[in-house]
Amino acid sequence: MAPEPQERLVFHVDLDAFFVEVERQENPGLIGKPVIIGGLGPRGVVSTASYEARRFGVHSAQAMSVARRLAPNAIYLRGNHKLYRDVSKKFMAILDEYSPLVVPMSVDEAYMDMTGTERSLGDPLDTANKIRANVKDSLRLPVSIGIGPSKLVAKVATEHAKPNGVFRVRQEDARAFFAPQP
Repeated sequence: MAPEPQERLVFHVDLDAFFVEVERQENPGLIGKPVIIGGLGPRGVVSTASYEARRFGVHSAQAMSVARRLAPNAIYLRGNHKLYRDVSKKFMAILDEYSPLVVPMSVDEAYMDMTGTERSLGDPLDTANKIRANVKDSLRLPVSIGIGPSKLVAKVATEHAKPNGVFRVRQEDARAFFAPQP
């Protein structure tokens, strides 16, 4: 009798408010304050907004002029992209410790094919929490991980994991999970 096919297991790993969190390590005075990073000129765009700034309706890819209207008292920074790239390389190296199939999507997020790793790494939720702890201990950054049978499901699951958590959607639950989604 042939073994039952194994469910594909994909992690979507996303550093929470990455640019802001890196800036906070450089300047702890930013902790707990609404911080917005992006182009500061008249045609600038928000790259990252802290969770404190998001409460005002500010979000990534928004025109900076809109962000300034929504959160006029926030702290606005251009950002340090060399520093972000350096931290990103360390982040990706941590992910490489858990899977040979890491697909970076940007400086702060990647997909990991974790299919078949349960024998060596254990339960997927435990593994995701180990990755989160490793990132927190090594880089002092919060990270959210979505787990699913495909990249799409894992990516949407990450939104339910935020901030700084883990959320899993199994194949048999995917239809019910997506039914109420916008």
